[in-house]
Amino acid sequence: MTLEEITAENLRAVMRLEVKPDQEDFVAPNSVSIAEYCYAEEAWMRAIYADGEPVGFVLLSERPDLPRYYLWRYMIDGRYQGRGFGARAMHLVIDYVRTLPNATEMYVNYVPAPGGPRDFYAGLGFVDTGVDHDGELEMKLVFA
Repeated sequence: MTLEEITAENLRAVMRLEVKPDQEDFVAPNSVSIAEYCYAEEAWMRAIYADGEPVGFVLLSERPDLPRYYLWRYMIDGRYQGRGFGARAMHLVIDYVRTLPNATEMYVNYVPAPGGPRDFYAGLGFVDTGVDHDGELEMKLVFA
């Protein structure tokens, strides 16, 4: 597993990645996330690769001035789910965030609905904070 820069050469392949149809309410399409990245100074994005193929996408908000590190978007294409790629790639993302200035915790929001990603994040050590952001619930991972 690797986290690769998104370039002119892999942009279309990353934009074609999609979650399963029943997961579409949980994460924006990659094309929307990439467009938002273009206008957010604090954003960091990467394509998730497995065996040389793009299988997912990650977008972070990096605010070292706060410091606040937020997993803005995370997805694994529906065709590649269930193979452990999501957890392995998240460990790479977490390891990256740990290297950032004053990084002591990482945040993520999720849609509280059946089939949502809450259990996935909880399995990685994220805990609910009780904060509601317009219907999405916040979790955080505290770095030991």
